[in-house]
Amino acid sequence: MAEMTDTDIRERVRDRYAAAAKSASGCCGTETFGATLYDEAAREEVPTAAVEASLGCGVPTAVADLHEGETVLDLGSGAGADVLISAGRVGPSGKAIGLDMTDEMLDRARANAAEAGFHNVDFVKGYIEDIPLPGASVDVVISNCVINLSADKRKVLRETARVLRPGGRFAVSDVIADPDMDEATRADMRQWTGCIAGALTRVEFEQELAEAGLVDIEVHETHRVHEHASSAIVRARRPQ
Repeated sequence: MAEMTDTDIRERVRDRYAAAAKSASGCCGTETFGATLYDEAAREEVPTAAVEASLGCGVPTAVADLHEGETVLDLGSGAGADVLISAGRVGPSGKAIGLDMTDEMLDRARANAAEAGFHNVDFVKGYIEDIPLPGASVDVVISNCVINLSADKRKVLRETARVLRPGGRFAVSDVIADPDMDEATRADMRQWTGCIAGALTRVEFEQELAEAGLVDIEVHETHRVHEHASSAIVRARRPQ
C-alpha cells in the first residue's frame, strides 16, 4: 500500500468530520470524548446542540483563564461549543474566532452562534497549518483534540506562535501518546481520524512548543482515552 501523504491524511480527517457534522456523532466512539466532558455550568452557556456535537477530548475553556476584552482563536472549532463559551467569557469587547476546514462544521457552528445570539464571534474556513490571520493578532489560542490530527504539527505550533500577541497564551486539550505506542496504532488511519494515532508524546510536544518559541510549557494528563494514549491539557505562552 502506498504511503499516506499529508494531503491524504487531511482529506481523510475532513471526510470523517464532515460525516460527524451531518450525523452529530462523535469521532471516537467512547465516553472519554465529547459532550460528557462538559459540566453543567458550561452547558448552560451555549446551545445544547453545540455541546452535544463536541468531538473533543477535553474542555480547554476550563483552563484558558479568559478575560474580558480578549481575542480567542479556537483551532478546529467544529460545531462551535468552545468558541461560544469563549465569546461569553470575553464579553462584547472581546472576540472569539473559530477556524475549521470543514464546511459542514462551519455551517453548524454559525447556526449555533445565531441561536445563541452572540455577535462577537467569527467562523473562518482554513487550515490550522496555515492560519488565515495576521501575526500577533490574538491573545489566546485554544483547541480541543485537533492538533493531534494534523500531519504537520510543527507547522501548526509555529503558526500558533506567529498569531499570538507577545505574552499571549496557548491552552489546548489534546491527545498525548505513550512513549511505547506501537507503530501499527500510529499508522492506522481509522485511528488517525478517530483521534488517537499521530499524537505526539509528552516529550515531543514539549520540544515542538519550545522550538516554536513558546515558554512556560506545561503538560498535564487528565484521563486515559486509549490503552496507548491520554488526554492532556497543554499550556504555554509567547514571550513578551
